[in-house]
Order: sequence, then C-alpha cells, then structure tokens
Amino acid sequence: MAPFVPESVLKKRRAQEEISARKVKAASAAKKDRAAKRKELFVRAQKYEQEYNDADKAAIDLRRAAKKEGNFYVPAEAKLAVVIRIRGIIGVGPKVRKILQLLRLRQINNTVFVKLNAATIKMLRLVEPYIAYGYPNLKTIKQLVYKRGFGKVRKSRIPISDNSVIEGVLGKYGIVGVDDLIHEIYTVGPHFKEANNFLWPFKLSNPTGGFTQKLLHFNEGGEAGQRGEEINKMIRLMV
Repeated sequence: MAPFVPESVLKKRRAQEEISARKVKAASAAKKDRAAKRKELFVRAQKYEQEYNDADKAAIDLRRAAKKEGNFYVPAEAKLAVVIRIRGIIGVGPKVRKILQLLRLRQINNTVFVKLNAATIKMLRLVEPYIAYGYPNLKTIKQLVYKRGFGKVRKSRIPISDNSVIEGVLGKYGIVGVDDLIHEIYTVGPHFKEANNFLWPFKLSNPTGGFTQKLLHFNEGGEAGQRGEEINKMIRLMV
C-alpha cells in the first residue's frame, strides 16, 4: 500500500514540476533566440564588410580613371573626426573650457568621435591648441571600440563585453551589435548622435615614446591641431 501523501505536498510538487518545465522551455527558446541573433549579426557583418570593400574599390577606380585622363581625384569631404585632448586646464579660458565640456573632453587623453559640420569645425578650431584631431579610418574605429570601448548605460560606464549591452540601449534604432555600432559611426549614419552618445569617451594612454611638443601645431612639428589621416598613426600608439 502506497504511503499517504497530503494534498498540499502534491500541489507543491505539481507547482515545482510546472516551474521546472517552464524554465526548460524558456531556456530552450532563449538558446534558439541567441543562435538566430548570432546568425543575423554574422550576415550583417558580412554585408558591412562588402560595403566597405565596394567603397574602397570605387575610390581606387575613380583615382585610376582620373590619372588616366591626366586629372586629379579629389575625395569627398570627411564627415567624421576623432578628437584627442592633449593638454590640461591651466590657462584655459571659459569659452575654451565650455567647448571642451561640450565635446566631452574633460580629461587629458580623452578621445571622442565628432560629426563634422560648420558648427563643429568652428568649435574644433577654437580649441585647436588643446586637442589633436583628424579623420579616422575603419581600422582605428574598430580598435577604439574593441579595445577601449565602454557604453553609457543608465549614466554608468559599462564595458562593451557583450552585444546585449548595445542592444539594451540602441536596439530601438536597429543597432544590436558591435558591428552595427561601428558601421553607424564610420558611415555617420542617421542615428550617429545616439550611437556616439552611447559610447563613453575613450581613455587612451600616452603615446609610445611620449608627446614631442604639445604647445606647437602639427604643421610646426608639434602635436596640436588638425593632422588629417595622420591621426590614425597617433591613435595606434595610444590604444
């Protein structure tokens, strides 16, 4: 004869079995969802890579065509700059200090991306003695995001260690992974502002070998000011 089991115990067992079954079902669904997302992100990454390669090939073809006809190829104006603060606040006037705050360059070696337009170019020129800036290539953007990337999540500095960190903040804009984030920054996409604000200012190290002349402009052999594509070499020494 089977031992008597109180009804309350049986109900508790059934409830626990139902909870366990729901957990197993939820875990299985989550696993499938993660697999689907990984597949989608892989497809997106391939699409972006093809887009970058096509753009590079088009630029090469245009350069060759211009050379063949005896002309010069002039690329389109840059839409994106990467800006590094190289000097402290001693002797900084209130206007310059305010611009550095607006650019989120509150500390030495802080680095940010800036969308170039008439207003931001004017701001950069006003603070040129305190910054180094130029035009980042795709490799530089990837290095900054992968090696020094932190996101702003509920006003906290969170390392970008998982795509879920990005998706939780930028998912509503269709940016659900690090490749989406890099693409939005590199192409200065429609949601560049949101993507750039999500990225916490990068904290870089002093360049290998140190700075040479911070007080001089780059054109005079120093560090400050606009340096075009040469900024990529500088950043690789600081990442």
